[in-house]
Amino acid sequence: MRKANIGVIIAILVMIYSFSVIASAEPCNLQISMINQDPYPAIQGDYVKVLFKIDGIRNTECGTVTFGIKEDYPISLDPNVGNPITIKSGVYQKNYASYYLASYKLRIDSNALDGENPIEVYYSTKTASNIVKEFDITVEDVRADFEIHVKDYNYLTKELTFEILNTAKSDVEALTIEIPKQDDITIKGANRIVVGDLDSNEYTTADFEAILPNKETRINLNVIYTDSINSRRELQKVVDFDPSYFVDRNGDKKKFPWFGVIIVVFIAIIFIRRIIKKRKREAERKKRRAMA
Repeated sequence: MRKANIGVIIAILVMIYSFSVIASAEPCNLQISMINQDPYPAIQGDYVKVLFKIDGIRNTECGTVTFGIKEDYPISLDPNVGNPITIKSGVYQKNYASYYLASYKLRIDSNALDGENPIEVYYSTKTASNIVKEFDITVEDVRADFEIHVKDYNYLTKELTFEILNTAKSDVEALTIEIPKQDDITIKGANRIVVGDLDSNEYTTADFEAILPNKETRINLNVIYTDSINSRRELQKVVDFDPSYFVDRNGDKKKFPWFGVIIVVFIAIIFIRRIIKKRKREAERKKRRAMA
């Protein structure tokens, strides 16, 4: 019986050894996939967590595996983040199972494009080096844009009014309009106006006192705002001004003050009548005295 048990044990050991030999004979074939992105979509200028799955790590033919992520637009890593990482292949590593999960916390560039942005990872094994694979990170553009035009200009009062429309998908806060120094335009008073918050697809106005030439002019504007991730941004806009739309308007012409004239004439008539009556009374008194 004891000999039979020993024979069974030997047979099992032989089978295990055979399987390990067969397994070790398989070439290293790692499969890399990105299985999660949080948040989705990522926000410009903020962090995003990505999780990569490295499948096939149990094969000892892979040796020591090096895995890293390329720091290039639109992503970057904090200085204390380990990159690349090394993983020892083989089934004897605890919790590796047949795959390894590599987690990274990436910072998205504040000027990343809206939509899919490619990133690259690289890895090396005992039998291959510097294998590069590309994945996409989905980014949401939080930058705003605006349509701005001259709503009104009064050559008499020098009041210049801009109308501003938020054409972006996101709301903005602390919107500020600035007219920098430029040729042909003279600003009287403040050259920077804080408009306030402006929701998506909403409009507002900003008023300045400015001396504009009586010719077609391009007005340079600086538009400053706070986006949805509390980042202060600035962009430049150029607004066309055509004076032909704002001259010789009925509303701008000086109106003759008829009402005031009528009041003055009325008061004058009353005053003259009182003087005439007073003189008549004095004349009658003198006549009565003379007759007496």
